[in-house]
Amino acid sequence: MNNAEPVIADESGKPLGTVTPDAARPGEDWPPLTIRRAVIEREIERLCDISVPENGRRQVQFIHPSANPATPGLNPGVRVMLEVLLPGEQTALGRHNSTQVNFCIRGAGTTVVGARQVHFSQYDVWNIPSYSPYRHVNDSKDVQVRLTYSNAPLLEMLRVHLVEENPLPGASLELAAASTPSANNRGQSPFGTFAIGDDGAHLMPYETLISPSQVDSRALHWPWAVVQEKLDQLAGLGSEYTGRRLYLMYNPMTGRSNGTTPNFFATITIRPPKIIDRPHRHVSSAINYYFRGSGYSVVEGQRYEWEAGDLMVSAPGWAVHNHASYDEPVYELTVQDQPLHIMMESLLWQESMKEPAAILGSAVGFATNRAAG
Repeated sequence: MNNAEPVIADESGKPLGTVTPDAARPGEDWPPLTIRRAVIEREIERLCDISVPENGRRQVQFIHPSANPATPGLNPGVRVMLEVLLPGEQTALGRHNSTQVNFCIRGAGTTVVGARQVHFSQYDVWNIPSYSPYRHVNDSKDVQVRLTYSNAPLLEMLRVHLVEENPLPGASLELAAASTPSANNRGQSPFGTFAIGDDGAHLMPYETLISPSQVDSRALHWPWAVVQEKLDQLAGLGSEYTGRRLYLMYNPMTGRSNGTTPNFFATITIRPPKIIDRPHRHVSSAINYYFRGSGYSVVEGQRYEWEAGDLMVSAPGWAVHNHASYDEPVYELTVQDQPLHIMMESLLWQESMKEPAAILGSAVGFATNRAAG
């Protein structure tokens, strides 16, 4: 087989496809997109009427028209699936090296992840770690509907999204045990990791390279009944408050990258009536699901109306945007690929268009006007 010919960048030395911050065109390259409640309800009804697939997964994917057909997603790095289970149904066991955030928009049920059972209700959030065998079960009397967010498009772009149906019980543990002759030898070297010079540079041996420190990656559950109680307390922040009234569904294993999974975060926001956020922008791309209330977003100067039940790509990467509520409180789930950008040192963020941007996680971040304590 002949080697493929490389694409040569132009003679200016600037890689093709790069832009300066002021020349980005997020409103044109990946414009906002709203999937209306009526469309979602129509798909739910259709999925309920089809014959149950062999793997039990009644599902449909929402794809942005700007997406690469080979790596479809609702934004470049996040796939959003609408999934339905009828009472008494369950999916086949499966696993993949993508991570997921699940959000129940109707009904209730149970997700079995490894040895854990997550019993969920409407508006609960829970995650599924990479390569953890799992299945969804509808053990309720109502139709179960979930939105599932995953980083599959990013892995497919890298051509390393590995998906397995019906894995053998304990296969992942057996694989780990078989990969090394002795667990007692893992990470050990007669030389260790050591500094060279005074500027912080180190050398690390191969034994440590292939056996990094383990982080306990578990399925976590954020019940809406608990989250709402805490969230509603933020409604008391006055109209002069410059931040956003939200809580991150934080997974401690993500550390300083502030994630629900290592790839993205899920936050739930409350917007009291007639609140208008100040314009801001960030490299991370945002997908909002509005489950109560109505309002509008202004993205790159264009106004977009939304209401409860709408799913929206509300902020393409580096698009100037802000959101506003109408005459009743708004609740919304937001998923962004912010943690990935923090770890890549690429999270350029501009909290106010009157302030300069900063690389969050590497430079000093921003503050709100909320009083301490």
